[in-house]
Amino acid sequence: MDKIPTVKDVATLAGVSVGTVSRVLAGELSVKTVLRDKVHDAIDALGYRPNVMARALRTSKTDVIGLIVPDITNPFFSQMAASAERAALEHRHSLMLASSHNDREAEQSHISAFLDRSVRGIIIVAANVTHPAHVKSKVPIVSLDRRFADFPLISINHAEAAALVADHFYELGHRRIAYIAGPADTEAGRARREGFVNRIRALDEKAELKIFSGRFDYESGEVIARQLLAQPPNMRPTAIAAASDQQAIGVLRAARDLGLDVPGVLSIAGFDDIHLANLVVPRLTTVRQPTDQLARRAVKLLLERVSEPGDEALSASLIIRGSTAPPPDQAGHQLKTGRKSR
Repeated sequence: MDKIPTVKDVATLAGVSVGTVSRVLAGELSVKTVLRDKVHDAIDALGYRPNVMARALRTSKTDVIGLIVPDITNPFFSQMAASAERAALEHRHSLMLASSHNDREAEQSHISAFLDRSVRGIIIVAANVTHPAHVKSKVPIVSLDRRFADFPLISINHAEAAALVADHFYELGHRRIAYIAGPADTEAGRARREGFVNRIRALDEKAELKIFSGRFDYESGEVIARQLLAQPPNMRPTAIAAASDQQAIGVLRAARDLGLDVPGVLSIAGFDDIHLANLVVPRLTTVRQPTDQLARRAVKLLLERVSEPGDEALSASLIIRGSTAPPPDQAGHQLKTGRKSR
C-alpha cells in the first residue's frame, strides 16, 4: 500500500518547516508568497490531503467560510455567492452557503449553525428587517453589500452610484422621470433613492420626478410601471430608473406589453448589472457592482484578522446599453448625434 503523505513530507519537499506548512494550510496571509507557493506545489506533487476534522479538533477552526445571503434566487446574490466561492478557493478555503429568505430568525439560526461548525469567519448580506441584530462571536464577521449589526461593511457607495444614472438621464435630456426605489428597511435601498433623487433635484429643481417604492424584484417593477405607463403620453415619464435590474426588467416587460418602444419613447435603467441585464432586448443600461472585488475583499478581511476593521466602499460604474436614449421630443437631435451602446 502506498504511503499516505504527511505534513512532514510536504515540508521536506518544499524545503520549509512543518510550522510553515501548518500556517499555509491555516490560510495565514503572513506567510511569504514564495514560501506559500512552494508549499502548494509540494501539496499538489504529493497529492496531500489535510485531515480537516483532526485539525478542527486541534485548532477549533475549519478551513470553511460561511456566507449568508437574503435570497439565493435573486440573481445578484447568486453572482455574489459565486464570487465569494472563487475568492475563498484562492485562499484554499471552502464556502458554506445559506439563505435567510429575508427572515431574521433564519439568519440568526444560520449564524449559530456556522459557529457550531467552527467556521473561519462569516460573511453576511443582511436580511430586509428594521430591528437590529445582536451577535457575539469569537470568529470574524463581515457585512457585505448590506450592513449587518455593527460589523464592518464592504460595499459600493450606493448613493454615488445611483447619481450616475441621474446624470445620464439628465444629459440625454429627460425631465419627466420616475424612480422605483428598493425597500426602505435596507441601507442600500435608502442610499440609492437618496443618491438618485438628490442628484436630479440638484441638476434641475423643475424636473418632474415621481418616486415609488417596491421590492427588489421583477413584480414590483412591472406593477409600478403599468400604473405609470397607463397615463397619457404627455403625463407619463420619458425615463424610469430602478433600484435593481430585476425591477428594471419588470418595467421593460410592462412597456413591451403596452406596445411602448424602448428606448424610442421610454428609457429604462437598472442597478447591479446581473447577467440577465446583458441578455434582455434591448440590453439594459445599468450600474455595475464589482461583485468579484467586493467578495474578494470581504474574504481577505476575514482572513487578515484586523483588530478593528472599518467600512470599505468600492467604486461602481455606469454601463450604457440600448435601453436609454434621448426623449421623444429630442428625436431629431438623437438622429443627428447617434448613439453607441457598450
